[in-house]
Amino acid sequence: MKLQYGWVVVAAGALLGCVAMGSTFSLAVFLQPMSEATGWSRTGVSLAMTLVFINMGVGGFFWGALTDRLGPRIVVLSGAVLLGAGLALASRATSLIEFQVVYGILVGAAAGSVFAPMMVTVTGWFEKHRSLAVSLVSAGMGVAPMTISPFARWLISTYDWRTAMMTIGIMAWVLLIPAALLVRRPPAAGATAAGPATVAAESAMSAGEAFRSPQFIVLALTFGLCCAAHSGPIFHMVSYAIGCGIAPMAAVSIYSVEGLSGLGGRLLLGLLADRFGAKRILIAGLLVQSAAIAGYLLVNRLGEFYTLAIVFGIAYGGVMPLYAVLARESFGQAVMGTVFGAMTMVSSIGMAFGPWAGGRIFDAFNSYMWLYIGASAVALGAVAVAAVFSARPQPRLQMA
Repeated sequence: MKLQYGWVVVAAGALLGCVAMGSTFSLAVFLQPMSEATGWSRTGVSLAMTLVFINMGVGGFFWGALTDRLGPRIVVLSGAVLLGAGLALASRATSLIEFQVVYGILVGAAAGSVFAPMMVTVTGWFEKHRSLAVSLVSAGMGVAPMTISPFARWLISTYDWRTAMMTIGIMAWVLLIPAALLVRRPPAAGATAAGPATVAAESAMSAGEAFRSPQFIVLALTFGLCCAAHSGPIFHMVSYAIGCGIAPMAAVSIYSVEGLSGLGGRLLLGLLADRFGAKRILIAGLLVQSAAIAGYLLVNRLGEFYTLAIVFGIAYGGVMPLYAVLARESFGQAVMGTVFGAMTMVSSIGMAFGPWAGGRIFDAFNSYMWLYIGASAVALGAVAVAAVFSARPQPRLQMA
């Protein structure tokens, strides 16, 4: 019965990820209309997203540590309340700096309450199908571009960007608060096929020891480089496609296709990781991601964008849950919230660089070419770092 409830937690986590991340990342859809309506530069609006990533990372570390101590329910519930408030206040901002501070700090901190805590929680509910379960939670985030982004685009076209953002904030409250109440702590390891002696062995490792381990350093650096590589191309995709002559709503649909493909990629790579090992699949996904990013320089038609969006979405979406799987294999459950929260913080620092760099590059050259070239190179760097990862063996003490 306990394991069956684990799938309820997976479903709740998927919904939380979809709404929270979809609401946060919908700023990509707001970028052009906000800039035109207010006169704020794309660099300035993009900086708000950079602040989101920074605060999402710092918040992820804080929320992850809090999850270890208080459990995930209070964490995701607090984040749900904060997210709606942040979006509502940002929609009323009267200056660029006010928008940057409110959106970057409040929305960013709220978004950090979902990813790390829910990924950590789900790894504790499952032993046999851990990669698949984690991938399903992450898949909720992949659905976001297909749901929140088109909805935001419709709201902007029908009303204005301020009404649209306020509406999304209210929707976040309505959907996230009930979902947060379904989240529970994972059962003791003995209930998920690991003996009590194993729990004691895992608990012997402190967070400080984990932070000093080569496994943490390699995983965190790979995660950071991976996110630095794809964040800019994702965030500026709609604007880039419009610049290539694609109609605005069609450009948003490219973003949505990426999200749909990311959903499929999470499921596909999760199943493959359960069968062939998470490290092998991670490296393969990172290689495909690098090639897909570079490929955007060669397309300018809607059909070509769709094709590449499928490949890119499968790659970047599919690798994201694997970091939690590899971390769980190396560090155990006892300090997982703190350790994976710290990894998320590093990844968010990398993620923060892409939107800002893309805005700077566009404002300087009126082109996104160097963004895609640089991002592809960074993705190759992630491949090189991931190749040296070796999981830390977990002690398995036998019961007498």
